[in-house]
Amino acid sequence: MAVPPSAPLPCSPFYLRRQAPCPQCSWGMEEKAAAGAGCREPPGPPRAAAVPCFGISVDQDDILPGALRLIRELRPHWKPQQVRTKRFTDGITNKLVACYVEDDMQDCVLVRVYGERTELLVDRENEVRNFQLLRAHGCAPKLYCTFQNGLCYEYMRGMALGPEHIREPRLFSLSADVPKVEVLERELAWLKEHLPQLDSPVVFCHNDLLCKNIIYDSTKGHVRFIDYEYAGYNYQAFDIGNHFNEFAGVNEVDYCWYPARETQLQWLRYYLQAQKGMAVTPREVERLYVQVNKFALASHFFWALWALIQSQFSTIDFNFLRYAVIRFNQYFKVKPQVLALEMPK
Repeated sequence: MAVPPSAPLPCSPFYLRRQAPCPQCSWGMEEKAAAGAGCREPPGPPRAAAVPCFGISVDQDDILPGALRLIRELRPHWKPQQVRTKRFTDGITNKLVACYVEDDMQDCVLVRVYGERTELLVDRENEVRNFQLLRAHGCAPKLYCTFQNGLCYEYMRGMALGPEHIREPRLFSLSADVPKVEVLERELAWLKEHLPQLDSPVVFCHNDLLCKNIIYDSTKGHVRFIDYEYAGYNYQAFDIGNHFNEFAGVNEVDYCWYPARETQLQWLRYYLQAQKGMAVTPREVERLYVQVNKFALASHFFWALWALIQSQFSTIDFNFLRYAVIRFNQYFKVKPQVLALEMPK
């Protein structure tokens, strides 16, 4: 995973507040001045090196000649006749053009020309300092250079959002709701220590028994399972606890559908009778009930981590981050209740 799941996002307001500078200096000052004040730069990634500044002014009404002069400085290995350009027209303050040579635009330089007299409202020096600060924390593209009336920076691949997009809940789910790394490490250690003590037998498990992986043939009265990518040896109680968690659904998760105690006891009784081929005692059913509900915690933990990884890499249209938060929330919600369960004597 590219970012530790529980750490505050480096570009979050919380992170920037936590890294507040010393009152005698700021990150916007030169290192020499900061050192003279006897202050240290706040912890975190080092500041980016100074970017080149070219004494070039780009004509707002004829951007391309000036943009190509800058490209000759920044990408001297590009052949001028192969440089392609694309104008962006959405901005209403500045003018922007992309310069590139390959169709995939993997290496692309954006040339932004400041709007006329915008310096009356915008502190451009502060803008560059902010750009470098955010870049040092992984929240901004690379800043290639500045020039007399603009700057050049890295093209970031993706879709520029419209009003219809920013209203979608999947775009403003906050990873701040994800527990911190140290919390996850502590919970994982607890699960590894506590769950093996329950003596749940290790069996061959499906490990992903959501409803869509269960096929029922009504004509034959058969139930079969599909999709074995997560199958393998695991604790018996994990497979059952994971299945009970799936009662809540995936796309629209609602844990009010998690099976009640009586439903679970009935289900577990049938399971044990089918496994043993004979009647089972209430104590055996109760024992499995306790094991299953404690291992259901491991199911929440596993699929929450899975969703965090998916949120970083998957191209499937699903709000994995929101799903991870839901599973973590349910884990911490039911953990006190589960801890209160005791094995029958």
